[in-house]
Amino acid sequence: MSCMTQQWLDPIVRVQTLSESGLHFIPNNYIKPVVDRPDSDNALDEINLPVIDIGGFMNGSLESSETTMLAISNACKEWGFFQVVNHGVSNELIRKTKDMWREFFHLPMEEKTTYANLPTTFEGYGSRLGVKRDAILDWGDYFFLQLFPESVRSHDKWPKVPTPLLSAITEEYSKALMNLCKLLTQVLSLNLGLDKSFIWKAFGEEEIGSCMRVNYYPKCPQPGLTLGLSAHSDPGGLTVLMPDYRVKGLQVRKNDEWITVKPMTDAFIVNVGDQIQVLSNAIYKSVEHRVTVNSTEERLSVAFFYNPRGDLPIGPAQELVNPVRPALYKPVTFNEYRLYMRKEGPSGKSQIETLKAE
Repeated sequence: MSCMTQQWLDPIVRVQTLSESGLHFIPNNYIKPVVDRPDSDNALDEINLPVIDIGGFMNGSLESSETTMLAISNACKEWGFFQVVNHGVSNELIRKTKDMWREFFHLPMEEKTTYANLPTTFEGYGSRLGVKRDAILDWGDYFFLQLFPESVRSHDKWPKVPTPLLSAITEEYSKALMNLCKLLTQVLSLNLGLDKSFIWKAFGEEEIGSCMRVNYYPKCPQPGLTLGLSAHSDPGGLTVLMPDYRVKGLQVRKNDEWITVKPMTDAFIVNVGDQIQVLSNAIYKSVEHRVTVNSTEERLSVAFFYNPRGDLPIGPAQELVNPVRPALYKPVTFNEYRLYMRKEGPSGKSQIETLKAE
């Protein structure tokens, strides 16, 4: 992050503060161009993401669950997204994680801002993903933590409020999600015709990176003019989202239309990131998604990102490159790649375009 400035170029305003101030009109720097505004009348609500029961993976070999393997393969190719149920993470742990982070965002502002992040680091309490001056901002605050490998953590950013239990629950949750992601990448590897541990090895084995972003979207007086999170594809490998089961907001782009996701209770929403698009040589594609906000309900979601170790170059797997399908992307390390999001903020699929082979 050495190319970043030490201080924000624009003043940092907490969206939660704006929301709770009683304003009736959002500031101009949150108003999206007309083409990017959500249109609730046109979002497709009758279609939903595939829901896949992976309980069979918990009790036997992956290969014995052929139907489930095929369902995941089809979802990765057709959607880039799917929901998983019977995933092995306890419902109690899911609820504890969400409830404790909701408590954090309801703390007084002065307690939260002791964990404020800077342009030089992702970690901590934040209100904008990009550092670019005069950007059109998203209507949301967040808390970002590096999880694994443990050597990259900034322990001073791990919250000790509202209780030290928050860090302990987050640790327990992150270990459970690491196990789930390892299982899912084994499925993806086999479905690509590769060795079961191919993605795990390519991503750095025991040094695989992971991080978490807790998203907090306050009520918005003019939800039709802005977004909680602008359209983007995830820069990492695999994302596992604990959605807000009470309030819809996630939208996924399919065939140039926006699908409003209806989350299944206690399910996780899984999506392919740019690193797996690159590694699979675009057999699997990361897909644009965004988040809408509303005027009557706050929303909170927890996104877990399973990524390559930061200094490993990731390029198309040689086994998936041939004269008919040459390598589509240049190798790059994840540390280099994710700088784009930090500089520009969420910006569609423009980032992966920078990797296209000549």
